[in-house]
Amino acid sequence: MRRRPKRSRWRARATVPERMSEGWFAPSVATINRIPKKPKMTRFLISALLALAVRATTLHAEDKTITVFAAASLKNALDDVGTAFTKQSGIKVVVSYGASSALAKQIEQGAPADLFVSADLQWMDYGVQKKVIKDDTRVNLLGNKLVLIATKDAKIDHVTIGPGFDLAKLAGDGRVATGDVRAVPVGLYAKAALERLGAWTAVEPKIAMAENVRLALSLVARGDAPLGIVYETDAKVEPNVKIIGIFPDNSHDPIIYPAALTATAKPDATEYLSFLRSETAKSVFERYGFDFLVKRTS
Repeated sequence: MRRRPKRSRWRARATVPERMSEGWFAPSVATINRIPKKPKMTRFLISALLALAVRATTLHAEDKTITVFAAASLKNALDDVGTAFTKQSGIKVVVSYGASSALAKQIEQGAPADLFVSADLQWMDYGVQKKVIKDDTRVNLLGNKLVLIATKDAKIDHVTIGPGFDLAKLAGDGRVATGDVRAVPVGLYAKAALERLGAWTAVEPKIAMAENVRLALSLVARGDAPLGIVYETDAKVEPNVKIIGIFPDNSHDPIIYPAALTATAKPDATEYLSFLRSETAKSVFERYGFDFLVKRTS
């Protein structure tokens, strides 16, 4: 019995012409070039990782920003201090200025502040009581004076402020601008001083209350009010007003600006708070007329 020859398992591949006759087409050069190759895939992965690394670095840089809530009277000085701090540390400082009363309540309501600088002790105490301020970071930073101002062209040049001072008569038919005497620090200081001097009852109807001290300052600068009660440092940065009197220190509580970290402060805010106590910051604050209250320890 004759054996049938074994069929080879190997089968020659059809040539391109043969396959073309069967309806198969050879891939074009462009198609072949689109097939991913391992070296290109590796380069792609490396590029992707580098892009992620750059993105992470960018995000880290964006995170190096702190937000400060500060009394309106600090604007000029604190802007300069922030510039110096950023130059030294690389940390950007964004400052929101306003009445200390309004800022304290915003922080209480969850506003994203890292540090609070108030124009009085009362509103810093409020933040501590509401547990939104880290009391152990608190420092009495600056001091100021309470002054009476008039428009720069006013005929009044100087008045002596003391017991029996008749501010209502001095104002005449005009108004006396200051902060809201119910909440804004400068308004609280003004009312307290006028009460102790015996001038409050007569002048109360003539008080024009503003949301913060800088708005009160602008009322006098524009001529909307002939007189105003503001901080000495505010008057010094506004060329359209002049100081005509200084309230005695014993007519009101000391004007103190405390600074402290908030309960949700970023780590970088600690460095900024330390900078506020530095010699660099001291020179800036004193240039604007503030009393620097931080005592250097040996």
